[in-house]
Amino acid sequence: MFNKLKELFLNFFKIGLFTFGGGYAMIPHIKELVVDNKKWLTEDEMMQVIAIAESTPGPVACNLATYVGYKQAKILGGIVATIATILPSFIIIYLISLFFDEFIKLTYVNYAFQGIKCAVCILLFKAVYTLFKKIKHNLISYILLILSLGLMMTFELLSINFSSIILILFGAIIGLIYYSFKNKEVIK
Repeated sequence: MFNKLKELFLNFFKIGLFTFGGGYAMIPHIKELVVDNKKWLTEDEMMQVIAIAESTPGPVACNLATYVGYKQAKILGGIVATIATILPSFIIIYLISLFFDEFIKLTYVNYAFQGIKCAVCILLFKAVYTLFKKIKHNLISYILLILSLGLMMTFELLSINFSSIILILFGAIIGLIYYSFKNKEVIK
């Protein structure tokens, strides 16, 4: 049990330490670890966990880590994986906060942050692309994709404060209605 907890801690600590850009940027790294390398989850399980982690409170990476940790070593595994994921950020932010004003004035730090922003965009795109490849490609998925993207861009351009949670709930309701209706047709 100790070895499993140590393995969870070290792997999720490494992900937390070397991933910039927040939870969404961690998704490809977590997938690589838990699906490709360790085989702790299947592709389908990972997609389902991402959907659940996205729609539950808290950062998506923490929710993923909690689930994977729980699956590997029950409650203690969930706690260890979650703490390991957030601990590097906590330590780094705490240290930076001690001398933030001086830190941000450094020219090379500013240059580094510009580069990090570009890299994070690519990581986010990779996460979105990976998720998009795994969904069922049918008319309803394309309609929801275009509608959600259009609404988010419109609200952003018009500076309208709009929660993405509403879009997630809207997608869930449309999916429930569409697939419930579609499955009733198949049953008849």
